[in-house]
Amino acid sequence: MLVSRYLRLSRLKMLGLLDELEEAGGEAVSLYVPPGLPRQDTESLVERVKAAQSVAPDIVARAAHSQTGAALLWGLSRRLLISPPFPVTERFTAPGYDVEPLRSQLKGQFGIAMVLVRLGAYAIGFYQGEKPVTSKTGTGLVHARHKKGGSSQRRFERHRERQADFFLERVCSHAQQQIEPHSPSLDYLVYGGAWTTIDLLRKQCAFLHQFDNRTLPPLLNIPRPRRSVLEAAIGDVWSSNVTEWYESEPALSPR
Repeated sequence: MLVSRYLRLSRLKMLGLLDELEEAGGEAVSLYVPPGLPRQDTESLVERVKAAQSVAPDIVARAAHSQTGAALLWGLSRRLLISPPFPVTERFTAPGYDVEPLRSQLKGQFGIAMVLVRLGAYAIGFYQGEKPVTSKTGTGLVHARHKKGGSSQRRFERHRERQADFFLERVCSHAQQQIEPHSPSLDYLVYGGAWTTIDLLRKQCAFLHQFDNRTLPPLLNIPRPRRSVLEAAIGDVWSSNVTEWYESEPALSPR
């Protein structure tokens, strides 16, 4: 019986895993699935792998769910599904553990803009690979919600909305100042923070719309933005999600 484990690997550890797979060799099949591929097409590709190996039943759902596509590296020695940090660009199957598309991606030096925002704090940066090029962090006054009722609460909420609008206008202005000079070399944009605040910023900041077709899945589990959070987040951007399946050991018979 196949059981699975989930890993989130940094850029360096993922490159190490690819080296291990390449050295492992043996009978295997590699399948690359771009994001947004119709489920029927994904099923068709997985059928090609099934012709050579018995695969886990939830492979198609996991591959289709990934927002950056997936690489299925399935063999006798190792069985993995990898969601890389950046989109898979081509669908194909190949014999053996074909790790070169993943390795090429992870060794790239992509231009990455990051916009991290929660109400009251922001961090914006542009990176070449994982190397910082420019950054800006700051705060803004946005009062917390309170639970008083009546007209007093409505006045407070209107005041709070004005504060939030002003804060997001400033964040938009800073984002343009930090990102626009590097836009010709920008490959990907990443948002992080609270999704409701990110959504408000995107609606309010026309400048950012030009990068919608280069936007990666957001980082939503980060704390209040500041410089140290920005520095840690770029490592998260370069990390890969890995599911590995292996044969479970049979239960010991009672004596």
